[in-house]
Amino acid sequence: MSRKISVVIPTYNEDAYIGRCLNSLVNQTLSRDAYEIVIVDGGSDDRTVEIARGYADIVIKQRSEGVGGARNDGVALSSGEIVAMTDADIILPPDWLERICADFREDGVVAVYGPIIPIESRLKYRVMIGLFNKLAHIAAYLRVFYATIGSNTAIRRDVFERIGGYKDMAAGDDYEIARRLKREGIIRYDPELYVRFSMRRMEKYGVIRALYIWAMNLVASRRGTTAKVSYTRQVYK
Repeated sequence: MSRKISVVIPTYNEDAYIGRCLNSLVNQTLSRDAYEIVIVDGGSDDRTVEIARGYADIVIKQRSEGVGGARNDGVALSSGEIVAMTDADIILPPDWLERICADFREDGVVAVYGPIIPIESRLKYRVMIGLFNKLAHIAAYLRVFYATIGSNTAIRRDVFERIGGYKDMAAGDDYEIARRLKREGIIRYDPELYVRFSMRRMEKYGVIRALYIWAMNLVASRRGTTAKVSYTRQVYK
């Protein structure tokens, strides 16, 4: 059965996080029969797949390279008119999918994305992510850069397929895809389309190192080159 939205989530050893993510996803204000959940697992050796099967409509093993390839694998087996991307450590507000649908009602919109809010309540994270969100909003308004992060972006299926989906990049593939999407139509930034985002990378790498990795990935995506540092296959326990 064709659905309005397909939500694609790449996973790898996420049993500590995936349950709360999927619980927030099955408790949306949008009717459950209007969307499907697709999990693409990269070879987890914990309980990730077992937990995912309790919530998801489709659970598959990843075939393509990289996190972008995992998203492409999921989209290929999904049926929604809109494909929404998020991550296993995200907590979604109840109206996330309903708001995505509303944003796509504007003529010419090919992709929608929004801000992130840290799950962890530490002041430095709130300040840092608040600054990131403001810069992302300004950059989108000026049409100089679109921060279409993989944890909070939705794309029209026909456009996704036409541009060839995500590229195989070590990191920054979620920013790079915006370079091709903007040639197809309007990329809409919705400041109210937020998700709650884990700061575990900051906890693992430290703020300075994590910001350096993010900056290098940003530069690589702007240049259309491969990022030098990858977040994939990391374990944060």
